Amino acid sequence: MLKKVQPKMWWAAIFAVVVIVLSWVWVSNSKSHDLVNFKRNAKSNPNLDPKEIRNPDAKTLLKITQIEDIFRRKRRAGFNGNVLVVQKGQVLYQGSFGYAHLKDKDSLQSHSKFQLASLSKPFTAVAVLKLIQDGKVNLEDSVQRFFPDFPYHGVKVDMLLSHRSGLPNYIYSFPDSVRHGKKFPTNMTVMDWYAKVVPTPHPYNRPGRSFNYCNTNYCVLAAIVEKVSGASFDTYLHNEIFAPLGMNNTVLVTDTSEAAMMYRTVGHQYGRMLAKDYYDDVVGDKGLYSTTGDIYRFYAGLTSGLLINKKLLTEAWTPRSFERDGIRNYGYGFRMHVKPDRSTRFIYHGGWWKGYNSMFWICPEDEAVIIILGNSYNRNIYDIKELLTVLHGSESDKLEDIEKDL
Repeated sequence: MLKKVQPKMWWAAIFAVVVIVLSWVWVSNSKSHDLVNFKRNAKSNPNLDPKEIRNPDAKTLLKITQIEDIFRRKRRAGFNGNVLVVQKGQVLYQGSFGYAHLKDKDSLQSHSKFQLASLSKPFTAVAVLKLIQDGKVNLEDSVQRFFPDFPYHGVKVDMLLSHRSGLPNYIYSFPDSVRHGKKFPTNMTVMDWYAKVVPTPHPYNRPGRSFNYCNTNYCVLAAIVEKVSGASFDTYLHNEIFAPLGMNNTVLVTDTSEAAMMYRTVGHQYGRMLAKDYYDDVVGDKGLYSTTGDIYRFYAGLTSGLLINKKLLTEAWTPRSFERDGIRNYGYGFRMHVKPDRSTRFIYHGGWWKGYNSMFWICPEDEAVIIILGNSYNRNIYDIKELLTVLHGSESDKLEDIEKDL
């Protein structure tokens, strides 16, 4: 015989349900309100754009003159691109040299968009760190949590971010039989191929054993972002990083809309425009187009806590590869030069891809930022030691030679 439910019990149950629903609505509205405020505050935040120097003192004027001379010489040595040098939020130098399309002789402008190549990796790392901050991904998660058929076991998110996964490079793994006659692969094409190919390409090393810079790590990370967010990598970056920071001139290569194509440059090598590459649509390791101004906004938003919290930024800028003696190291999506006590002195990332060169250099101690973007392959983009001496003084002479980092 069924017991009769007391009216008070019904009311208690209804009250509990109402409380749960109202709590969920409040949390959702709170998050939405926070996001709206974040976007409004970021776009209107005057600190996201560097300031012009009105009346420079003698010391600053000397720096400006020296930097101008450095880039005049770089131009004579073949530099074709844009540059922005900022210190303590003030523009020391900004310039455009050469053409977006060498054949058309169309002069570069400050809003010209350059393929960032591997300089895309810091953006991918921050996208993943945002998911970690939101509790949707953990540094200790294995790739199998997101892609159960991924054949390399023991590879964790933190290993992908720091290039310690030991994975083989997808660019060298794909055999000619896959490339010929096929459409341009995407990140999911690469993930599916690794899951199905027999035999599985041999890894470079076992997971976590050592640092090995490899584009596959960031290809996989971009795929994880898509899987977790339920959106395309392009959409996630736009909604979570670009739009909130007002980075209106930053797009992914896969975006072929009229607005995205506007002011987009093309890559050149030895004076010849380079055609679309077979791997261009694999993103995360490369694929972003941006401007010097937008990259500075990324730096300003990152260091002011508008993207990830200070704790996660510290994690990203913590050296994680000490297999070899020296001052070069890698964190989560950022390269760095370290002091003898292993503390971080300079944060940077360079890039090269099909005629494009890029360099993004940060000195946290005196808030100096160097951004150089080129679209006609020229190694002197990576030679910034003289610039560092101007910005930071004679101590920069103690740095090892800065070589091309991809």
